Amino acid sequence: MIRFLVLAFVLIAGPLRAEIDIKEVTSPGGITAWLVEDHAIPFTALEIRFKGGASLDAGGKRGAINLMTGLIEEGAGDLTAQEFQAARESLAASYSFNVYDDALSIGARFLTENRDEAVDLLRLALTQPRFDEDAIERVRGQVIAGIRSDTKDPNELASTAFSAEAFGTHPYGTSESGTIDTVSGLTRDDLIAAHQAVLARDRIFVSAVGDITADELTTLLDTLLGDLPETGAPMPEEVEVALEPGVTVVPFDNPQSTVLFGHEGITRDDEDFFAAYILNVILGGPNFESRLMREVRVERGLTYGIYTYLVPKDYAALYLGSVASSNDRVAEAIEVIRDQWAGMAETGVTEDELETAKTYLTGAYPLRFDGNGPIADILVGLQMEDLGLDYVQTRNDKVNAVTLEEINRVAAEILQPDALHFTVVGQPDGLETTN
Repeated sequence: MIRFLVLAFVLIAGPLRAEIDIKEVTSPGGITAWLVEDHAIPFTALEIRFKGGASLDAGGKRGAINLMTGLIEEGAGDLTAQEFQAARESLAASYSFNVYDDALSIGARFLTENRDEAVDLLRLALTQPRFDEDAIERVRGQVIAGIRSDTKDPNELASTAFSAEAFGTHPYGTSESGTIDTVSGLTRDDLIAAHQAVLARDRIFVSAVGDITADELTTLLDTLLGDLPETGAPMPEEVEVALEPGVTVVPFDNPQSTVLFGHEGITRDDEDFFAAYILNVILGGPNFESRLMREVRVERGLTYGIYTYLVPKDYAALYLGSVASSNDRVAEAIEVIRDQWAGMAETGVTEDELETAKTYLTGAYPLRFDGNGPIADILVGLQMEDLGLDYVQTRNDKVNAVTLEEINRVAAEILQPDALHFTVVGQPDGLETTN
């Protein structure tokens, strides 16, 4: 579920302070980036995304890209892991490396006075990672410990079971961390191949926010990224959501059951996405005004919280929800969810609900931009979704333009109560696996 939530947040964490001026710049080497200049403080946030992410794992090597990502700053060039960390700390720079189903993410934060040295050090990590055997074994052990921990986490168990049923053998069907067996079998050569598969110039998206000019950024782009391979591994194929309606029970000794539920969703480039987005806020969005929160928690006391979210991945789309309830009441919670799903599909939403959701979304919109780092992170996400430079000015207009007729048509089309699948982790009374 964590994988789904991360992607959902990136897509709905709306953008930007109106006064921000976004420029698109292209380096002499052909690398494009979005730039917001802010010279108030001598600091810059840089965000880089490589499209493809963990979905580019080679067959039988699940977890290779995740392990490789964890090793990028564990020594580079002539610097051991300890020497690399010391060099970074001496520059007061910070780097972050993360991988998800559809992207590998790199963030850098540095002071203007140390920009050149911080960029050179990051370039070394991206282009000449050492993959020393002692570092491999240390990080491998950390990954395997995390995998073992996930087997005791009901949220992760629900996500694992749900993903397997939804996507089968497609990379989406398994955790990007891999399994104990696959991670244990990875070699240094596998990590080198994973590095070459993902970190390539044909899949780069970049944003920079802070004390840097367009000319300085174009020079930085070629210095930092120009030595990467031109192309990487082929992108994955589209995958159909293979969920069957019904219930899957995953036995787990716990006083409450954790539930992940949903069905096929809507893609980000669908013309009805904004209507679906607002619809979701009304049905199960992140506030106490949603129908599911009111009916499941407030009216019946079946849970502390229930949420739904759109998950438009690059190669498939889901509409998901999550809830936890005591074992003796989780079956009732599921029935209420089904009823509310069906009710909204049949009768839609009210004008008051629509206006309340619009007010919430448009009011919260400018509050998301509270620093160079968050702005850079959001801008690179907008690029990956091909939303355009004007999105930050037009986003609220798109929200306000959705009509009651439109949202109710979309409700009837995308809400499929008879297709809902519930993965239940726990010892639920009155529930058994149905397929």
